[in-house]
Amino acid sequence: MSGDMPSPGMVSPVRRIGRREFDFERQVAIMAIVNRTPNSFHDQGRTYELDRAVAAAVRAVDDGADWVDIGGFAFSAAQAQIGAEEEIERVVPVIAQVRAATDAVISVDTHRAAVARAAIEAGADVINDTNGLREPGIAEVAAEAGVTVVVTHSLGGPGKRVFRPSYADVVSEVADFLRERVSFALKAGIGAEKIIIDPGHDLNKNTFHSLELTRRLEEITSIGYPTLVALSNKDFIGETLDRPPGERKEGTIAANVLSIVKGARILRVHDVAAAVASVRMTEAVLGWRGPIAPSHNLA
Repeated sequence: MSGDMPSPGMVSPVRRIGRREFDFERQVAIMAIVNRTPNSFHDQGRTYELDRAVAAAVRAVDDGADWVDIGGFAFSAAQAQIGAEEEIERVVPVIAQVRAATDAVISVDTHRAAVARAAIEAGADVINDTNGLREPGIAEVAAEAGVTVVVTHSLGGPGKRVFRPSYADVVSEVADFLRERVSFALKAGIGAEKIIIDPGHDLNKNTFHSLELTRRLEEITSIGYPTLVALSNKDFIGETLDRPPGERKEGTIAANVLSIVKGARILRVHDVAAAVASVRMTEAVLGWRGPIAPSHNLA
């Protein structure tokens, strides 16, 4: 495939996010997941302790992550509700220590305005909102601080149970939602160059919905903003391959690479080293970068 592959037509593809610059025409960013929660589906609380969460974030950057996403409240409805203050107590110390240790982008995975504000004060560069900026005040916090936002599709939002989610056309409905929420963000004063979109694989969606979103991802990336995909080790991969959470790495890599070809530019991942290798190879095949090492093929 040529390096002149048609561009997704992104708004401001060259962006400075926090202390790093990205050219999303020719570059894919790796976002590492660090959950300071006792109930994450993948890590099962392994990074709940503060020291472990900070160490995991620093290790991810050492492994090649461009970005660390820190969350204190899982999306799943199968958890005890916590207040904003407890969520702040979980994420702010991690953000502050990671900020002191690295120039990587830091995002806070939250849907609450108070948490977003505290996280930004601690050093976060991005609000990653799986509620699509529907919480009162969160868009205004982002606009005032001038930070980047990730606008994600979900029906119910974090901690809300949605029984048997159904769509007439999941891709069209997700795209319409994202366009509407982007319009809302712009009206709230968030700059177009600060907006990233995420179709929300598996967030109030079943396996068939998430497969369809991946298959037709161009309909999301063509909206015109850099697209993040959060596919890593998710249930739609496990159900497709009949694999438990700890055995979904290969399926994750395949879905991520396909998503890049279809226009995704940010990958939210658990297995950073594997993601980095697969992304660098994909970028090279697409003609966006050369080999990291000099050629030894002298034949």
